[in-house]
Amino acid sequence: MAGLFDKQAEIYVEARPTYPKEWYSKLAALTPQHSLAWDAGTGNGQAALGHSEHYQQVVATDISEEQLKYAIQHPRIRYMHTPTLLSEDEMFYSLAKRLLRKPGGIIAVWAYNRMLVNPEFDPVFDRFRENCIPFTHPNSKYVRAGYKTLPFPFESVGMGREGEPLTLEIPKEVSFQGVERMLRSYSAVIRAKDQGVDMLPEEVIKEFERAWGGSDLVRTFKYEAFMLVGKL
Repeated sequence: MAGLFDKQAEIYVEARPTYPKEWYSKLAALTPQHSLAWDAGTGNGQAALGHSEHYQQVVATDISEEQLKYAIQHPRIRYMHTPTLLSEDEMFYSLAKRLLRKPGGIIAVWAYNRMLVNPEFDPVFDRFRENCIPFTHPNSKYVRAGYKTLPFPFESVGMGREGEPLTLEIPKEVSFQGVERMLRSYSAVIRAKDQGVDMLPEEVIKEFERAWGGSDLVRTFKYEAFMLVGKL
């Protein structure tokens, strides 16, 4: 899903959730060596930063030069801009298999989709997501399906397998202003805007605000997340 967040790279950094630290420690516990990790599709580098606590060097790549401008700097992380070709699933898996020929390595892929807030907010968000589908990248279907349909040709290591991803949650505390920034950072919202369609007109924002409970209210909610981890 190459370059989907180029136009909203700055707002993406502020709006999106932070992955729990225990994810990285669990993944690191599965590898006997901790000299090198590769974070493909690093975006703003938050996963690379998490891996840097467990690996001596992290190579973090992304096809978006705009995203890399906002990447989190760390002495153990080396950021690199890569060609679009590496974003295609078959090419990525082929390269990953070559890298995993050395014993002890693993591959982990994860994503998140729905916000789970309360019975008032959740239907509004689900309807918004459905309306965005015509403007999403074709591969977004895997995220909407919670990675249950994502091809994953690797041996399971006990953290999900092809067709049966590990389900997780990402907690986040935020005000409604943060929610609005998150919604505006959606790639489908930007793609729709480029085609002259406003997915977040004032009436939709007001509907979200009412369901949230007011513009000044700070809530803790959860994102639905999912992960697949494997080896050769």
